[in-house]
Order: sequence, then C-alpha cells, then structure tokens
Amino acid sequence: MTEPVPGEAPSGRPGGGCAAAEADIAGASADWGPAAGVTGAAVSAVGVAAVGVPVGEAPVGGASVAGPRSDGPCSDRTPSARASAIETLVTEDSFVDKSLGGTPVARTAVVGTPAAEASAIRSPLAGAPEAGRPVGEAVDPAVAPPTGGRPAHEGILRRQSARESAARTYARALPIVPVRARGLTIEGADGRRYLDCLSGAGTLALGHNHPVVLEAIRKVLDSGAPLHVLDLATPVKDAFITELFRTLPPELAGRARVQFCGPAGTDAVEAALKLVRAATGRTGVLAFTGAYHGMTAGSLEASGGAFDVRVTRLPYPQDYRCPFGVGGERGAELAARWTESVLDDPKSGVRPPAGMILEPVQGEGGVIPAPDAWMRRMRQITADRSIPLIADEVQTGVGRTGAFWAVEHSGVTPDVMVLSKAIGGSLPLAVIVYRDDLDIWEPGAHAGTFRGNQLAMAAGTATLAYVRANGLADRAATLGAHMLGQLRQLARQFPCMGHVRGRGLMIGIEMVDPEGACGNSEPGWEGGSEGGSWDRAGGEIALGPAQREMTALSAAPDQGGAALLAGPGQAGGSAGTDSPGLHPPARVMRTPVDAARGPHPAAPGMAVAVQRECLRRGLIVELGGRHASVVRLLPPLTITDEQAAAVLDRLADAMAAVARTHTGRAGQAERGQPDPPQQPTGPPPRHGTGAQDTS
Repeated sequence: MTEPVPGEAPSGRPGGGCAAAEADIAGASADWGPAAGVTGAAVSAVGVAAVGVPVGEAPVGGASVAGPRSDGPCSDRTPSARASAIETLVTEDSFVDKSLGGTPVARTAVVGTPAAEASAIRSPLAGAPEAGRPVGEAVDPAVAPPTGGRPAHEGILRRQSARESAARTYARALPIVPVRARGLTIEGADGRRYLDCLSGAGTLALGHNHPVVLEAIRKVLDSGAPLHVLDLATPVKDAFITELFRTLPPELAGRARVQFCGPAGTDAVEAALKLVRAATGRTGVLAFTGAYHGMTAGSLEASGGAFDVRVTRLPYPQDYRCPFGVGGERGAELAARWTESVLDDPKSGVRPPAGMILEPVQGEGGVIPAPDAWMRRMRQITADRSIPLIADEVQTGVGRTGAFWAVEHSGVTPDVMVLSKAIGGSLPLAVIVYRDDLDIWEPGAHAGTFRGNQLAMAAGTATLAYVRANGLADRAATLGAHMLGQLRQLARQFPCMGHVRGRGLMIGIEMVDPEGACGNSEPGWEGGSEGGSWDRAGGEIALGPAQREMTALSAAPDQGGAALLAGPGQAGGSAGTDSPGLHPPARVMRTPVDAARGPHPAAPGMAVAVQRECLRRGLIVELGGRHASVVRLLPPLTITDEQAAAVLDRLADAMAAVARTHTGRAGQAERGQPDPPQQPTGPPPRHGTGAQDTS
C-alpha cells in the first residue's frame, strides 16, 4: 500500500490523500478479481471505470470490460473532466427503473459550462436544481420551486420543524428533502445529489431501491395477496423464514425458533428480554457500557438510559478509551475478569441474571468492535453459569461487518439473536431467533399488530438471498479493510482524527482535540445521530441513551450491581496526549493507545463540523459515540470501488476544511512541517451556535 508522506497533501490539494487512495484501490481491485456475483468494470462516456458493479446495478455507459479502472474521481485531471466523471459516477443511471419499462438514460455530464460543472460537483449545495436531470423527465410539481419566493423544499422543512416532535434527530443535522434515491445516491427536492453513507442507520444493505427489492415488493402487490395477516402462515412468510434460517450460524439454525415482533429493533430487544426472563425465572440482565439497544423501557435499561433498572452494566473492551487504562488484549482480559468477579462474588449484590445482551460491534456507542477472544470468553462465562447469551445484531447483521452475522467472526453461537434493520430490505421488520429449548412461552405471551408485514418479508427475503448469493459480506470485509487503511493514512495528516476503527463497512472516526488535556468535551454543538442531537433553543446536547449512559454511569453504580467508572479522567487513565498516526495493519481493525498518557479528549464540535462539511460536498455521514464525537460511515454493501473513492475524497476535503478552521495547524500539515511542541492549555472556551474552535 502506497503511503503519502506525513504532512504532504497528495495531488496538490489540502488533505486530499486521493492519489494514494486511487492507486491503492485500483491495485486492490486488480488483486481481488471479480467477487462472486459481481461483474467486471463498467466504463462511462468519460472513461471512468466503475470497478465491481454488483449484479443488478446498471453499469454507466453500457460498456462492460474486465479489469480494474484506470481512473477515478480523485485523479489529477481538469476540473470539468473531473466534474463530469463524478456526475457520471453519482447518477449511475440511478433514477430509471428499467423493471418498470423505463428507458435507461446515461447521464454523463452536468448541465452548464465547464466551470459551472466543476463547481456544481465539488460544492453540491451551490449546484443548479436542474443539473443532471434525465432527459425528458418532468420536474415534480410537488417539489418544484414556486414562481418567486422561496423554493418548495424550504417550506417542507419549515413545516416539519413546526409540526414534528422535538425528539427528531437526523432532520436537525441533515436539512434535505429526499425525493428520489437509487443505490448510494439520494436526490433532494432541490435537485442536489448526495452520496448516502448513513443508509437508514444501516438498514439499506443494498442501498436505495435496489431492483431485486423493488421486484419482490411488486410481485406481492401484483399477486393480490393480503398485506396484513397478523401471525398467520403465508407463502411469503414461509419463504422469508426459510431464507433467514439458511443464513444463521449452523449450531443455531438446526434448532431455531423465530418470533416476529413489532416493526423496530427495540421491539425485538423487548421480546428477547421477555423470553429469557420467562425461560429462566430470573429478572436481572447483564449489559455493557456504551450499549444501544433501543428506545423502549426494557431496551433503555439495557442501554443505560433508564435509572430505575434491573440491569448490571459491565465494561465493554475498547482500545482508545479503555476503562482500565490499558487497552488491547490486556484490557479485554480485565473486562472479562470483571464480569466473572461480579457473577461469582457472593457480596457483589448481583443475583444470577436472566441473560446477557451485547453488541458484537457497538454502533451508536462509537463503532467499537468487540475482540473475538473476549466474545468467546463471554460465551464461555454465560454457558458455564446457564445464562442465555443475547446477541444484538440489529445493525451489525446481513453482511455489514464482513460476515453475514457479526458473531461469526469469533465463532460464537448465541442463544438468542435480535434482528432488524437490513433483514426487512428497507421496510420495517424485526424478529428474534432463539434456541428451541427456550421456547416455553404461552400462546399470546408476545404479540404485535404489525408482526405479519408481508411486503417487508418479501423485501427481506430478496435482500438476504442477494447478499448471500453475491458474496457481499466478503466484499464488505475487503473493501472495509481498504477504506480503514486509507482513513488511517489520512489520520496521519490530521491529528484531530484521534482514532479510526471499525469492521467491514461499519467504520468510525473519533474526532478529538489533539492539544487538549483529558476531560469531557464542551456542549453547545448540534448534530444528528440515533443517539442524540443538539437542541438549538436550549444550547445543550440532547443526549440519547448511549450518551446519557456515559455521563450517568460514570458517576453512579447500577442498583444492585457493580460500579464502573468509565471514560477519560475516571478509570480510563491519566490525563495526557497521544501521539497521532500510530496505527496497526488494516486487518487488525483496532489501534493501540499509549495508556500511560491516555487518549485525547473527545471533540463533538469537530465531529459536527465534519458532518456539515461533508454535507456541503454531497456526502451524508452519521454521528455517534459516547460523546457524540464519532463520524460514522455505513455505506450500502453494494458500494463500488469508484464510489468508495469518491466518499473518501469528499471526506478528506471535509477533514481538511475542519482542520483549517478548528485546529490552526492544518497549514503545517499541508506543507509537511512538523507540529510545534504542545504547550499546556487551560479549559477550552465555550462556544455558541456559530462559533469556531480556534484552540
């Protein structure tokens, strides 16, 4: 892998890092060869090869060739050519549904002069609303700008703000009105297009409106089959269960039962907790710091968002902010010993629990993969004590982490699996799958009016089968490792990228203050994530369950359980700084931290700024983490190499813009100059809505 000179901006652009990214992705593509079910390259009218276009995705320009691409959106070429290439890449014949009889239209350029083309693509918010619209396509009158006055989409946003709950999150940080979508691309009501690395918080394994999903839904609609059947047996339901069981870990598949729940993952978590409590006759639950299991009462208890709880929260192993200040294998071992001590100490105050619930990768908690050895220890600890193990695979499942189910990385077979999001193929669906000996429920012990969603089952069957048949989990592992490697190289240029981590196409970048002493970050920033957002009116961060847990649990122990002081300045190590840019090989997925000095303080303000700058460049990312300081990438599993390069390119530009504004050191990084010696500083100043961090 070609590494850029630390501090040097490849291609002459601040923080771009794209020449190396392009070379590496092209080289990796040549090494990989075509994955199962994936075609060769597709060449556009301007010569951009879209390597690895998945089956079912229309190649741009129609010409199919073999081998890796020779060029890409990060390459050094004229602005107009680069704009045309990216427009071809982003639109990807996206909004013509050929299965409906539409005429494919290959769109290869933005309307306007070369200068306007470059401006429209590099700064999508300045783009013309009509740029790149398919030939002959009429503007939807519902979203067309009115004659005079403000555009219609602004009125939609104003009405949303006036009429919807203050609990809304994503809409605060992403002021867009989607009207069309296909694959990785979303088009707003104003005609601007975005690369969507939010993917419905991980729901869209195949991206937006994949042809196989649309066809599955269409077949049900055209068949005259009932759409609402409660829990009655139907051919659609039978096909879904058959395909689902085909994907399960073998030791579970042979003796599995499935319960259809309400439409969301939190409903399935509730069902899992009810199940193990009924099966064991116990009430307590073991969960972990940083967890996010949903927003209903029981799932909030397990997530740490409730105060009158029956849950004992245990340390979740991590490297960058290890609760024991050591990280790595030693930190994971200490976390496992803590768990054993809590369970075996007769004076711990913890009674034998009904079950243990964990995420193989904590998503909203900051994209923290659990070490495989630690996962096996948790399986052994629970099995030895007859404690059912619940794996929450709501976000990690269906190939997201590089295995069909994330527990497969460690070889662990849980007793219960909680599944939602991607299993519905973009439609609401949630189930639990569990060992048959736990199935002691009485009829009606768990129900839900919409547990028989036929359209979601059809879409889910198509999605599960497509991911399995086309090897998209392996594809996610390979491409995800490569993207992690590129991001770690980028982190060497920008110390504010404190930690890059992830597994498969579940990637997180923790933003930090590289010059600050250890301590919690300041509130007063806005951002959208499944965990929480900033309240404009109150000027405070509205913490979701994951973030509330970090503040509440670090101060008080669970009722009847063990106290855990997690985070910097608590049990997380002494104050200090970390040397940026020390990263292991990409396959390791985790970065060791010098525990003697501790991690840098989290910088949620920088994370929000990165999210904003990404949006300005036509890239949608999510925020999460314990301090809402982690920039998250959850692209669809169908993302091509070209699209991945474009995502990295735009993210690099956003990081450069934020570094220039917030750290005051980007110029030195761009010129390849070493950082000056760090001087002791006081607490960072508080900031208002539009203030910039110049510390």
